[in-house]
Amino acid sequence: MQNQLRNSTLLNEEKRTTIWFLWLFYIIYFVYDILYYYIIPQNPWSSGLSTPSYGLNYLMYIAIFILLPITYYYMKNQNPWIIKYIYFLTFTTMNIINDIWIYWGSDLSYGSGNVIEIAIVLFSPIFVNKKFFYLVSIGTVIKFVVVGIVIQDSLVMLPLLMVIVLALISFLLLNRFLSYVSAVENSYDKQLEGIVKGIIATLELKDPYTRGHSERVAEYAIRLAKATEEIKEDEIKSFYYACLLHDIGKVHIPDYILTKPGKLTAEEFDLIKTHPSVGADAVQQVEGIADNINVIYHHHERWDGKGYPDGLKGEETHLLPRVTAIADAFDAMTSSRSYRSALPLEEAYNQIISGRGTQFDPKLVDLFEQVFPSWADYHNNYYNEDEGLEETATTN
Repeated sequence: MQNQLRNSTLLNEEKRTTIWFLWLFYIIYFVYDILYYYIIPQNPWSSGLSTPSYGLNYLMYIAIFILLPITYYYMKNQNPWIIKYIYFLTFTTMNIINDIWIYWGSDLSYGSGNVIEIAIVLFSPIFVNKKFFYLVSIGTVIKFVVVGIVIQDSLVMLPLLMVIVLALISFLLLNRFLSYVSAVENSYDKQLEGIVKGIIATLELKDPYTRGHSERVAEYAIRLAKATEEIKEDEIKSFYYACLLHDIGKVHIPDYILTKPGKLTAEEFDLIKTHPSVGADAVQQVEGIADNINVIYHHHERWDGKGYPDGLKGEETHLLPRVTAIADAFDAMTSSRSYRSALPLEEAYNQIISGRGTQFDPKLVDLFEQVFPSWADYHNNYYNEDEGLEETATTN
């Protein structure tokens, strides 16, 4: 389910925007050409030219219609992102060929083009995609520069300047759209984080000994995940939220089991082992968390296959749950529980090292050795601040 919900939303939006783009492209292109060359042929731009002189125009029409089945193919295969690039590159390339064919070595003044070129530049921000905007703006400028150099006509400067001005306007619009999208994303992230932390606070009321556990595990896991250099920046937030909720399934575990000071019975431990699947079921429809639902479901799997709930072995478990397993175990050992006191950092460190190749991914344990100093600093700062807050509260 990695990024499934988010990608589904983005895919639908990209399809909708691409359809708008196609309607805009075909309507403006053909309406303009029909008016310009066939209905009102007597104008300064076409003076001295008859319609047959534009033989390559017909090739352009054929090429544009050929793009329709290609568009259908990419739409059907859930890959609409590439369509706008295909249309722009095809249209611009043929325009360059057409203009050079007509005006190179001719005494005619430059007066080619279609208003769709201006429309594409002006409306490129609707995709909220800087890469496409830069391609359209720079590509159209290059088109006029190349044509101007080849045909040696200064009149090419007029549409070139117009494109530059419109590109600047589009750039401002694009940045406004991006700022708005960023503001919405930040607002959503803050709301989601607040909800997640509220849920965690409720969970910790059931077991006071685990207060702060989820937050610490998330911090440890993020540091270790970044050390792998395999997690993308846009995955960090989703992974962080999933780590915070890795034990959410314990809400259905009776309090007397969670806070039991002695050893659990076989039946009690079997009930504890249901919390990953219960937690995964609880968040499977939550966008922003479901992307990394395997962190919740598989954080108790072991490298040797003796974990739960599925007994996965080695890399059968995704990388991020393997990362979370180390962070979870380390914090469990270095925090006090109902059945024992916190272990010293050095002992917890040695326990993780001894689990290399059995409980934990050996490569991740190697990275754990590298990041351990930052973990130790975070651990010490966390508990020092926590003690300071408790002293302040007692004094007040």
